[in-house]
Parts: sequence; C-alpha cells; structure tokens
Amino acid sequence: MILLADSGGSKTDWRLLKTDGTIGQANGPGFNPYYQPIDDLKKTINEVLLPHVKENVTKIYFYGAGVSSVKNQLTIKSAFLEYFPESQIEIGWDLLAAARALCGHEPGIACIMGTGSNSCLYDGKEITGNVANLGWILADEGSGANIGRKFLVDYLRNKLPAELAKQFQARFPLSREEFLEKVYQQERPSAFLASFTRFIFQHLKDPYCYQLIYTSFSEFYENNVMQYPDYKNLKVHFTGSIAFYFSDILRQVANDKGITVKNILEGPIAGLTLYHQQDLN
Repeated sequence: MILLADSGGSKTDWRLLKTDGTIGQANGPGFNPYYQPIDDLKKTINEVLLPHVKENVTKIYFYGAGVSSVKNQLTIKSAFLEYFPESQIEIGWDLLAAARALCGHEPGIACIMGTGSNSCLYDGKEITGNVANLGWILADEGSGANIGRKFLVDYLRNKLPAELAKQFQARFPLSREEFLEKVYQQERPSAFLASFTRFIFQHLKDPYCYQLIYTSFSEFYENNVMQYPDYKNLKVHFTGSIAFYFSDILRQVANDKGITVKNILEGPIAGLTLYHQQDLN
C-alpha cells in the first residue's frame, strides 16, 4: 500500500493506493510545520489515517505547505517513522505536488492559490525556479488568508460599504477584540482569515468584493508569475480553492496582462494519485 497526502493550510487529503488497485481516502486538518507543532500531525495520523490502514505500507508520499526546508522534512519524516518504521518515505513541498499534478511532463508555471499561495517554474521534470514565498503575514498575494486579512482590516476600520458591512456583521457577530484574539492568540489564524472568502464569493456582485479579488490576483501575477523569464510563452496552471472558485476573475486578470492560463483545479490529489499509481508496480 502507498499512502499519499496533499496537505494545505486548511485541510489534508489522504489517498491509500492499495495493492488490489482500489483507492481509499480520508480527510483531515491541514498541517504546516512553520505554524504548528509536530504533535498536530501525529494526532492526525493516529486518529484520521490509521483506522483506514489495513495492509502493509511500503511507501509514503507527503506533500505539504512549509516543507521546503530540510529541517521540516526531517521532522515530518520522523513522525511517520514512529507509525511506519519500515516504509520508504518521501517528503515533498506542495509546489512539487502542484507541478506534477498540473503540468505532468510539460514545462510551465505551476501555482497554488488556496489558504496560502505560491508558484514555481517547472521544466517538465523538476522545479527550476521559485519566487520566495513569505507567508501570509508578509505576502501570500492572492491567497485566502491575504484576501481575508485585507477584508477584515477594511471592516474593522469602517471602510466597507455600509450594507456589505451589515451583512458581514450578521455572519460574523464578533467584536473587534474577538477578531483580534482569533488572529493573534488562537490556532491557525490563516485559516480563520481565509474563511471570509466564502462570504466574499457570495457577494461578488458588490463592486468592493470584485475589486478586492481583482486587485489581489493582479498582485499575485505581478509579484510571482511575471517574475519568471519568458512567462508570456509558458502556460500557467493553478490549484487551490481560491483559484477554483474565483477562476473567472483569475482568467480575466491574466488576459488583461497577456498571460495564458490553462488548468485550474480545486486540488492536486487526483493528478497525484494517477502520478503515483505506477509506484505500485
């Protein structure tokens, strides 16, 4: 059996590729080693994954946000070894997952736009370039956390249109202090901020919401995609909930900037499953 995981800031999709060709699945909370203790991942393995494991695990592929450093890769690998000491384990960052799922063996620019955002230049085999990802506090243009942060700032400073602010208050009846506590003191603040994008999506006809998304995507293209050489001659692909649900605006901004967008998928797990099924042989 092969265990395959695609872990983002909000959730982790697990696939269990069994020797008889069937595929099992499980879903759990997201994990990012920069923001969370390794015990969070161990808890997920124990409570979410192990109940589905009914045969020997030979290989594990874990793709996730925040695992580009060797230190974080070793930390995650050690957690899996506690449960699967005989398994062959590969820890890859979420960009490699995106590139393999979106581009296959063709060169292109693979992007992630979910709770967080990132991008890479892919030559059909390996990642050859990456504009520095600085996380949701410093950058993460176009991400759910970045969009949600901008929206919340405007709400708390009374800069939203009055009717929009009234409807948001009805959906999130929190005081200023309660909002700040969730952002600065509670776990997974990026996921909390990203949760506002559902409200924004439902109010896209409001010019404020449309312009917020358009501007955020424009910033992503300018600070990420347009930093890669020859970007206008490469196909750009996206995976992630923000890219998927706001795809019309994402394509419109790309068109306005002379960028060719091809695949937009909600998540890479299906493509990764096909990619790794060959490892069963």
